[in-house]
Amino acid sequence: MLYAYHEMNNAALAPMRAFAKATRSMFQHPMVPLSYTSIGQAFAAGADVLDGAIKHRGKPAWGIQDTEINGSRVAVTEKVVLHRSFGDLLHFERKTKVKSPKVLLVAPMSGHHATLLRGTVKALLPEHEVYITDWTDARIVPESEGRFGLDDYIAYLMEFIQTLGDDVHVIAVCQPAPIVLATVALMAANDDACQPLSMTLMGGPVDAAASETEVTRLAASRPLGWFKRNMIAKVPLYYPGATRSVYPGFMQLGAFISMNAMRHVNAHVQMFHHLIEGDGDSAEAHRRFYDEYLSVMDITAEFYLETLDCVFQKHSLANGTMKWRDQLVEPAKIKKTALMTVEGELDDISSPAQTEAAHDLCSSIPEEKRAHHLQKKVGHYGIFNGRRWRENIRPKITEFIRKNDPAF
Repeated sequence: MLYAYHEMNNAALAPMRAFAKATRSMFQHPMVPLSYTSIGQAFAAGADVLDGAIKHRGKPAWGIQDTEINGSRVAVTEKVVLHRSFGDLLHFERKTKVKSPKVLLVAPMSGHHATLLRGTVKALLPEHEVYITDWTDARIVPESEGRFGLDDYIAYLMEFIQTLGDDVHVIAVCQPAPIVLATVALMAANDDACQPLSMTLMGGPVDAAASETEVTRLAASRPLGWFKRNMIAKVPLYYPGATRSVYPGFMQLGAFISMNAMRHVNAHVQMFHHLIEGDGDSAEAHRRFYDEYLSVMDITAEFYLETLDCVFQKHSLANGTMKWRDQLVEPAKIKKTALMTVEGELDDISSPAQTEAAHDLCSSIPEEKRAHHLQKKVGHYGIFNGRRWRENIRPKITEFIRKNDPAF
């Protein structure tokens, strides 16, 4: 009923969306005298803000067409290297003969599409051959494709890494940090020939008990059964994934927004003022951010519940009890893969200490193959997007990767 109610509410807003678009068009039309007045500009701005807040959004396009390498513009094309039911291995292929370290960017499966990392990809492209895990919205995966839980996620990562070969570097952003660490540990224990040369874990809950946040408090506040009863819904019949049990993306989005509700309200108020003042650049930046931030995807119920149980309630990886298909996950088995951790001083989702905990778990990695970076005055999103990501964090990651790649 929860999902059906949300869809009904979304459908009910259709007339309001149409009204907002019509109002904006009318008060921006050069043949309408009121469009030149402050009242007309206020109506147009208000309609624009309203439309942005309630419009229906699908998966955004990557829209990355080129990059700059050694001072020259180079074309970039998207290529699916490996297609699987719940996610693709996507390559941003650069049309150049310049050789660069190969990077697999592991995007979070936590409600947003992988396109949330567009800025991350753009900053990496000049110095790296970039691949990414482009996860599929669970509501469009037919139930006949089977389940997709934590073990399956790890199996996907192993297959992606093995497909890319023994010269790949892995970067995990946010939620997949402990899962990537577990994957590399399993590959090390099995003496896999394609163990990554390095792994960089950015702002993720390797040990969620290391420091408390609103996320960890919520996860620990109720038993797993409560989350199953209250946070899981069935995909409606008119989607390809009909009847699949999922954690709906709109619920995750609501949780994120509620953590900083006034910040989002103020951002929309500021957009209104920018539009009235004619500051189109600032308004467009706001629009681009929220078009991405408010675009969400569903997650399979089993992956959501198993991650909640393993990472946030039992802390299985940190406690040494995590298993993958009955095999114990032992981070101490990692010896060949270099480890870098990145945290944001102001991160209120995976606060400092949660990611750095990986160094204690990976006790067999030599000291010269380790690094940790704490970025001052940066929150969760700023770790992988924005000016400090581009100017401070990305260069340090590139330096670490090159240091641990014998080809460079």
